[in-house]
Amino acid sequence: MKFFKKTLLTSILSVSLILPMSGCSSTTEAGAVGADRKQLLLVSSEEVLALSNQAYQQTISEARRAGKLDVDTAQVARLRRIANHLIPHTTIYRGDAGMWRWQVHSIQDNTINAYVMPGGKIVFYSGIIDKLQLSDAEIAAIMGHEMAHALREHSRERMSRSMATGSVLSIASAALGLSSGQAQLASLAGSIGLDLPHSRTQEAEADKIGLELMARAGYAPTAAITLWRKMQRASEGSMPQFLSTHPNSENRIKQIQALLPIVNPLYQSSVKR
Repeated sequence: MKFFKKTLLTSILSVSLILPMSGCSSTTEAGAVGADRKQLLLVSSEEVLALSNQAYQQTISEARRAGKLDVDTAQVARLRRIANHLIPHTTIYRGDAGMWRWQVHSIQDNTINAYVMPGGKIVFYSGIIDKLQLSDAEIAAIMGHEMAHALREHSRERMSRSMATGSVLSIASAALGLSSGQAQLASLAGSIGLDLPHSRTQEAEADKIGLELMARAGYAPTAAITLWRKMQRASEGSMPQFLSTHPNSENRIKQIQALLPIVNPLYQSSVKR
């Protein structure tokens, strides 16, 4: 068994070093916060955009049929006003973002959730605003964070990583003649060893970029700290859907605090302020 583990790990690592070499680039500029990590991008932007548009249209259609789409007109106007302050600053990270067909919708639902799909499709559930009693700056913190995921094409990156990991595991399984149980074990090891750390990296990037976007748009970056404090309190009962993909911890807040000296001058010089 010990020999099996060692051989499997060696095979996975050796192939994983080869696969990413042809797909490493960066989807954005570094910005003031230095988001300049190279990304594994094996899937095309067009493929991801097509898939996300399908999911987005389905979500919007279902909400419209249920009479839950953009019910609170004041809330929708508020979200769109905040988005209009943030969007012009996305071009600092990528010039084409200014030409995206940005859309903003609110879905009347108690769910604590919000996201920005590839291509600039912004969706907020009323629950995240109402239950957490969010200020405009706290909404900007969420929106900027989610915009960052879209700008950095994190969905595309996750799909590419899954593709590479799947290829590695298939090669390793075939080479070693693994049983189905052993192959499942290898898959789990790949998920824990590769996918989860990668997710934490993406979240840290989204925090960085989101802080810069909100600061440049004239929203106090310290609101990101009060936001995550509220998220912490909301998670004491049951885990909100938003936090299922957005880990919340004291370490995260400390990292945001460490970035304040970089983004506060941008806020101080912002036009909106």
